[in-house]
Amino acid sequence: MERRVVVTGIGLVCGVGNTTEEVWKNLLAGKSGIRRITQFDASQFACQIAAEVKDFDPLKFVEKKELKKMGRFIYLALGAADEAMISSGLKITPDNAERVGVHIGSGIGGFDIIEREHLNLVKGGPRKISPFFIPGAIVNLAAGHVSMRFGAKGPNEATATACTTSAHSIGDSFRIIQHGDADAMIAGGSEAAITPMGVGGFAAMRALSTRNGDPEKASRPWDTARDGFVMGEGAGILILEELEFARQHGAKILAEVVGYGMSGDAYHITQPAPEHEGGFRVMRNTLKDAKVTPTDIGYVNAHGTSTPIGDTLEAHAIRNFFGEHKVPVSSTKSMTGHLLGGAGGLEAGITVLALRDQILPPTINLENQDPDTMNMDFVPNHARKAQVEYALSNSFGFGGTNGALLFRRWSE
Repeated sequence: MERRVVVTGIGLVCGVGNTTEEVWKNLLAGKSGIRRITQFDASQFACQIAAEVKDFDPLKFVEKKELKKMGRFIYLALGAADEAMISSGLKITPDNAERVGVHIGSGIGGFDIIEREHLNLVKGGPRKISPFFIPGAIVNLAAGHVSMRFGAKGPNEATATACTTSAHSIGDSFRIIQHGDADAMIAGGSEAAITPMGVGGFAAMRALSTRNGDPEKASRPWDTARDGFVMGEGAGILILEELEFARQHGAKILAEVVGYGMSGDAYHITQPAPEHEGGFRVMRNTLKDAKVTPTDIGYVNAHGTSTPIGDTLEAHAIRNFFGEHKVPVSSTKSMTGHLLGGAGGLEAGITVLALRDQILPPTINLENQDPDTMNMDFVPNHARKAQVEYALSNSFGFGGTNGALLFRRWSE
């Protein structure tokens, strides 16, 4: 008999809030977290806006002397993981430690540490490079620190699949539990790439919005005036547990994970394949895994980054896949910005909350819908009550890597 996997905890940190419930409340209110960049002087950059995490105190999770040993993405992951663990009620003990694992990824890792230590090298030579440079920057150290904080001795992994990273982390954790290699996983992703090289690099690709004078209106998926994505930072962590394991410790179950799909475009380093056929296939694979049909799906949290090409192609993939079934679709990146490797974890958590509360978060800033998508429902500008049994979360990344997660509303 296949092992069932449920979500028992959620930890979210992003530009619209530092706790799960704060994030959710602000998303339902349609509040944008995008402002002018404060972490460095961006006045000479083409893009000067981002969705920064504000007023986050890492000293709640990390000793002051330890901060210099870790990139910002690590302590954001620790904060999200801490909240997720508390909300799940999961206690790791010597008896179960080897059955609890961690799978937390990052698309880039410690960009802030890399830039800082490169500056030290240029200014002072190799003797000025910190001995904590490598462990502070490499992608798997978020998972490493989380495992050490909670004593999780089961599988310990990290993915780095661009903007699909944390969807893959959660999906792979789902498989790990299904296959019996763990009973619980702390899974998701974290990103903190709002740095001069991070913003400058994406701006050099002409991927970012330059609506610097009106930051809160800059991320506008499927709107005719969209001009690129807005970077965000933060972390999204879910606690996944095998159903009976969760019941044994009295966990409050939030949703069930019922499907996971992957695909590759094999087409282009940054652009989706024509008609986003890779996105079409990943949705098909996910629903096949769950043994459900498109008409069962009541909501899609889209990748929806606010890029001219990507939004249109994802809309086409959704329309082609769902056919006559007009499924509600929204992009919460309109408020949170794009967390890159952390996006899938954040949006998986949001999708679970939509199922929990039977409310669909909106796509804000959708004032003039792209004529090529006019037959689609993007939940424009206002949250909406709905009856939803199954909800899908899409994630796509550079290199043509695609992932999708399907959740079912929990009912005994």
